[in-house]
Amino acid sequence: MSHATPGTPDRVHLDNGGRAPWHPLARQAFEQALGDGWADPRRLHAEGRRAARLLDAAREAIAAVLGARTQEVHLTPSHTASLHTAVASAAAGRRRAGTAIVTSAVERSALLQAAAHAAGGAQAASPVPVDRLGRVDADAMIAAVRAPGVALAALQHANGEVGTLQPVEAVHDAARAAGVPLLVDAGASVGHVAVPATWDLLAADPADWGGPAGIGVLAVRQRVRTTPVGPEDEDPWAPGGVSVPLAFAAAVALQAVEADRAEQEVRRRQLVERLRAEVSRIPDVEVVGDPDGRLPHVATFSFLYVDGEALVTELDRHGFAVGSGSACTSSTLEPSHVLAAMGVLTHGNVRIALDRTTTADEVDRFCAVLPDAVARVREMLGVGGL
Repeated sequence: MSHATPGTPDRVHLDNGGRAPWHPLARQAFEQALGDGWADPRRLHAEGRRAARLLDAAREAIAAVLGARTQEVHLTPSHTASLHTAVASAAAGRRRAGTAIVTSAVERSALLQAAAHAAGGAQAASPVPVDRLGRVDADAMIAAVRAPGVALAALQHANGEVGTLQPVEAVHDAARAAGVPLLVDAGASVGHVAVPATWDLLAADPADWGGPAGIGVLAVRQRVRTTPVGPEDEDPWAPGGVSVPLAFAAAVALQAVEADRAEQEVRRRQLVERLRAEVSRIPDVEVVGDPDGRLPHVATFSFLYVDGEALVTELDRHGFAVGSGSACTSSTLEPSHVLAAMGVLTHGNVRIALDRTTTADEVDRFCAVLPDAVARVREMLGVGGL
């Protein structure tokens, strides 16, 4: 196969988790908002009021999808900022109840770090373990939430690295009974699957559903006690405000992907099932994550006797962009804490996240190239005969 130069039509981008291509309607909305929403929405003049209307419309549209009130939806500078702010403000608001923050072992690094900081480092509760499929031990999580001194619980709706869905409903029921708010990281699932209403705080990532980066979503139920953290500002959730064009584009993209989400879910789930089946034929491979209770567009597998960075480079040379290691910290080239917590292979890892534009032909082409790419990397490492 001929080598493909980045940006050329024969390239296939299969690393769409957390940063998918913009939905075409998001581009149109962004251009419209550049003309109508460039002004500061906090100003009282006509231009400011016009920008404020666009911002309010964006929050209203996002709220409708999340099952929230418009006033419960806040916009932040990024998904990471949403997680940091949610943890800090909710923990501060519950300081009298305690300082412990309950998390699963497979939460995003940003959330785990925020929890440790908010709980005072040594006071942070140990993350609740997961099974080999990446699903949290629900009984252990519920027991941890019911313990005295818990300020906040955090559980992702789905793991963006391996696709496994989490028992959010059961944990939320227990948390409500214990009076503990539950923060749900839905950054990998909003726009791809239906998200349950069982949450007290919810963070979502527009860049994952085909909206722009540089904007985040944080919904906070009115019943949740929070305390603003950081410098004083008119908007404590996003000091200095957010970009109105980015917010409007994010909302339009979410409405667009929700319109055909069920159809896209079926189509991409079929492609992922085909991909998982073909990959499992390669010798010494572990296909990870729940085969059934999972996101429809994510597939992850690890190869024995393979260096993940070398495999990503080899596949890139053949025109396929894939991820490896932690979905959030792969640039550090460190083993994934998610895979380590699951007890599966942490090296030779490849993560695929299909976009809504990914075709069956592209998946088939990838499946045709992958076995030889794995064999070549093993040969380069001197283990080709194993």
